[in-house]
Amino acid sequence: MATTTIVTQGKRPKSMRRTEPIYYLFLVPALVLFTLAITVPALIGIFFSFTNSIGIGEWEFTGFRNYIAMFGDPAILQSYLFTFGFSIVTVILVNAIAFLLAVGLTARIRLKMPLRAVFVIPMVVSGIIIAYVFNFLFSRSVPALGAATGVSWLETSLLANPDLAWLAIVVVTAWQAVPSALLIYIAGILSIPGDVYEAASVDGATKRQQLLRITVPLVFGYVVINVILGFKNFLNSYDIIIGLTDGGPGTATRSVAMTIISGFTGGDYAYQMANATLFLIVAIVVSLLQLSMTRGRRGL
Repeated sequence: MATTTIVTQGKRPKSMRRTEPIYYLFLVPALVLFTLAITVPALIGIFFSFTNSIGIGEWEFTGFRNYIAMFGDPAILQSYLFTFGFSIVTVILVNAIAFLLAVGLTARIRLKMPLRAVFVIPMVVSGIIIAYVFNFLFSRSVPALGAATGVSWLETSLLANPDLAWLAIVVVTAWQAVPSALLIYIAGILSIPGDVYEAASVDGATKRQQLLRITVPLVFGYVVINVILGFKNFLNSYDIIIGLTDGGPGTATRSVAMTIISGFTGGDYAYQMANATLFLIVAIVVSLLQLSMTRGRRGL
């Protein structure tokens, strides 16, 4: 019997396919810009974190002196404590509100499309503008309302209270951050097949049971994404805090980002560059955590 050999012409194995030049046209400029704008300055900053440089002039190597000093600096420790505490509370609040809104805005209600548009408006407004608006509300409008209604604890601005100022920052940050988390939750809920809910209804499941046993488990991957992305974003909070409290009263609401930037302009360049390097390591750890928790999840 003759053996027929079929030769496929014009096709190469995947490993032998040549990359089209158009890909390099998009990749190389972006890679060069990223290297010049991000990588090179970061490496230079890490280098100067081992010196006593003030940003200009002469400098000398000091080894790990800046890093050792940071762990005994109350201002640095306070900024990390505030930043992590504020981030954790805000993440919980944002995701709780966003998830509940997503459940409501994906239900069979009237005007849900216009309502979705309304709820995402805060996402497109600049954070510093939002901060100045709420600064006026907390400093003028809320105390006036407290005085008019006789509520004594509202008569004083929250922004002037070192124990409560962080609550105002949490509220304003959450107000701006809820829309982005809301959109992700809406996408997750809408990706659940309607047949699943119909089958559950036939089996006698209530709306509450459907929410807890169907919706929550099936959107858990989106919860993970929102929690970790939100936590990373809140660690870098700066503009809203500047507009609301400027780190005050005193240093009660000074974040790590504010501490680093104030050091750059105050003559502590090398010291705060060491702080920035440590903060970079924290961000990398959070990013690796995100990758490990979302790896292997379908549809994400």
